[in-house]
Amino acid sequence: MLIHIAKRILVALPTLLIVSVLVFSLQKLLPGDPVLALAGEERDPATLAALREKYHLNDPFLMQYLRWLGGVLTGDFGVSLRTGQPVLELIGQKLPVTIQLAFMSMFFALLIGIPTGILAAVKKGTVLDWLANVIALSGLSIPNFWLGIMLILLVSVQLGWLPASGYESPFVDPLRSFQTMLMPSFVLGTGLAATLMRHTRSAMLGVLSADYIRTARAKGLGSREVIMTHAFRNALLPVITLTALLFGELLAGAVLTEQIFTIPGFGKLIVDAVFNRDYAVVQGVVLCTAVGFLLMNLVADVLYVLLNPRMRTAL
Repeated sequence: MLIHIAKRILVALPTLLIVSVLVFSLQKLLPGDPVLALAGEERDPATLAALREKYHLNDPFLMQYLRWLGGVLTGDFGVSLRTGQPVLELIGQKLPVTIQLAFMSMFFALLIGIPTGILAAVKKGTVLDWLANVIALSGLSIPNFWLGIMLILLVSVQLGWLPASGYESPFVDPLRSFQTMLMPSFVLGTGLAATLMRHTRSAMLGVLSADYIRTARAKGLGSREVIMTHAFRNALLPVITLTALLFGELLAGAVLTEQIFTIPGFGKLIVDAVFNRDYAVVQGVVLCTAVGFLLMNLVADVLYVLLNPRMRTAL
């Protein structure tokens, strides 16, 4: 197992290097000059020259990239051009917020999507199957921003059950933190649940038609044991892959949802950084997001081995 994990990490390193090159290169194509935004309204030529010299913006592209990459390898992601705050410190402030939102959203997605997908597969062709597909299509079709606004109007404005926006750290006030994150995580979770439901249903249908399932039924095993022990465990493999990718997507930051509910996570951070031409922050956030995706893929690979005896034997 350890050798398998080490191999996956070695494969991931070139991917991260390619991502770093793309991030550093493509953002140079963005219109505008960060120094002009930083210098203020007067934009004195001497000030502009001093700022470019301070942040090494006059250096050749390759030298800028190597300097930035060397800093990243030593834990220095640079400094925000806008606030002067270290990028790693900004990421440390925003990442826990996004992780909390991602975990709560994934909880709703798994709670709704997987049981609904199993039920739709077992009851294929019935009213329950049709209803589950209608719910899934609705979850895919309804925009998150619209659902978020409607929930704010109903739950916060009309009923007054939950706060409309804002964020509180769980270490300061756990109850308030749960209340502020409940609606945005539900909004994100419903969209993910629809995708999970469709994939779970498809995977379960493929497994339920297998010969070993018919053999298990012929042996007299109960429906619940056949479905949950034999069918669902084998149908989990594609669902695990999808769950890992969706969780990585959540770590990237749900931009619109965070804006609607005023959540200070990765989504809001990267939007502000792009508008302000804060290159160092954009680079740091995107690189951390790529690391998150690769880590989730590694977790999926490990779960594959744990759930699939044939892969354990092969390793």
